[in-house]
Amino acid sequence: MVHRSASTPSVVAVTGGYVVPVASEPLDGGTVLIEDGRIVAVGLHVAVPDGAHVVDATGRWVLPGFVEAHGHVGIWEEGEGVAGDDVNEMTGPDMAAVRAVDAVNIDDEGFRDALAGGVTSVVVKPGSGNPIGGQTVAIKSWGGRTIDEQVLSASVSVKSALGENPKRVYREKGQTPSTRLGTAKIIREAFVKAQHYAAARAAAVTKGEPFARDLGLETLVRVLDGELAWDQHCHRHDDIATAIRLADEFGYRLVVNHGTEGHKIADVLAERGIPVIYGPMLTNRSKVELRDRGIEHLATLAAAGVRVAITTDHPVVPVNFLVHQATFAVKEGLPRATALEALTVNPAAILGLDERVGSLRPGLDGDVVIWSGDPLDVHARVEHVLIEGVSVYAWDDAAQAGRVVERRERFAG
Repeated sequence: MVHRSASTPSVVAVTGGYVVPVASEPLDGGTVLIEDGRIVAVGLHVAVPDGAHVVDATGRWVLPGFVEAHGHVGIWEEGEGVAGDDVNEMTGPDMAAVRAVDAVNIDDEGFRDALAGGVTSVVVKPGSGNPIGGQTVAIKSWGGRTIDEQVLSASVSVKSALGENPKRVYREKGQTPSTRLGTAKIIREAFVKAQHYAAARAAAVTKGEPFARDLGLETLVRVLDGELAWDQHCHRHDDIATAIRLADEFGYRLVVNHGTEGHKIADVLAERGIPVIYGPMLTNRSKVELRDRGIEHLATLAAAGVRVAITTDHPVVPVNFLVHQATFAVKEGLPRATALEALTVNPAAILGLDERVGSLRPGLDGDVVIWSGDPLDVHARVEHVLIEGVSVYAWDDAAQAGRVVERRERFAG
């Protein structure tokens, strides 16, 4: 929960705008009412209590904050080089015990960019240098005195990687894995150990005996138990097939990340209900496994019935360009409604955040973004961002620049 200062209004009403809840039909001239950080009403005839702070959105579009489902904001910092690069702990291929939350700098400039792009929630993930990269964390893009006050969920997923990245990293080190075979072996062995660990732990509890904790294996047991998703970095269709094979062996909840060649087996993904966090799209073909990447393939996946989200993989593509990727995808055949879902309700549902974010409906967090027009129009800009009803960003027409409400202002005194 984002920390609320004493001066934060308890009731906020965003009125008069073209309200696009995403999960329901748009409302022209609607109101979004927020109390104590949560949405309590969305409609055309919402009574605004006396004393409420009113934000006039007349002539503007009102949407839920976007959800970046796969980014490295704060752990791969903007313009900081090695000093700000904490995205991969590449001292061993199995890093299930590490947590992204322990390395996020919430003053990274990328978070300010997120606000300018209407992104109010980010799932921050370790990188793809290891077969098992570590635990992810979902956080709000702004608003806490420390990251702990911005955490949306610490129980999201574990990042894993197949394909070129881990084999390149460890081949250079002269150790396993140096091939795709070796990468799968590392993952498979780790889960077998986790199965044995879970059985031994249960037996110790039954007998009332002490049991030595292993942080990495405890994390993998949570994956096996379905508490955490398995975020699988994979581009090529054969790597996606390996990801499915491993998930079938151990029964965990698979989420394909990137899915560059997912269109080649879109029917398989759809049949199995495996979602794809697609992208980044605004890049060149920097390695062999990106050879067949194309923006148009997102439409193919969606048409097959695959639930899709869109990622910038920030800072690979700047996080504020998340919406532009959706716009380009629409140009290449993705339905407009699906594009908005891929920025909001879909990433929230895929990663278990949909009871907090992803739409404008009662009970969800008051993360509201006011746009000058249709966000899929490249001329539209973010004019106002509220996170849990707190104003954190506004566009200044006179200065022709966006202004972030900095922490020193929110928490002064």
